[in-house]
Amino acid sequence: MEFFVIFVSALLVNNVVLSKFLGICSFLGVSKKIETAIGMGGAVSFVMVIASFMSYIVYHFILIPLNLTYMYTLAFILVIAALVQLVEMFLKKKSPALYKSLGIFLPLITTNCAILGCVIISMNENYSLMASLVYGLSSGLGYMLAIVLLAGIRERLEECHNMPESMKGLPISLVTASLMAIAFLGFQGLIH
Repeated sequence: MEFFVIFVSALLVNNVVLSKFLGICSFLGVSKKIETAIGMGGAVSFVMVIASFMSYIVYHFILIPLNLTYMYTLAFILVIAALVQLVEMFLKKKSPALYKSLGIFLPLITTNCAILGCVIISMNENYSLMASLVYGLSSGLGYMLAIVLLAGIRERLEECHNMPESMKGLPISLVTASLMAIAFLGFQGLIH
């Protein structure tokens, strides 16, 4: 039951993008097409799960025993940077089209505060290894849900011909994202 609560909470109630407002740069930058949004969401989800695992190991088996817990931010950033390099090499070799479509946003996963925020929240909540993995997975899926929803809406908005010129592009994306955040507030009563 605990894992289910963590999963639903991170996916809907405390969505990393729409509730905690982390990862907004890539959220707005890669959400123009559904295909690239799915690719970015998948990459972020993968990195979040692996980063949750590796950061738990680093924190509990290296930093705590050596009394270096104050170095957690630097250690987590190094773990995330290494993982993103692995994902980047994998995508470049196995899916060059997705690698090219993600462009500059793929290396920016390294500095995506959603991933670092997820790992730090897991540490602050004192989650077990399994709970950290569930939280990482559900946070990644929550990111993916939000970015794919925004991409779908943005694709539809591109077909709209009645929109004022001043609202096209980023302005309507910001308005849409804020309305999505308000809509996700409706899930607040789901978990107590």
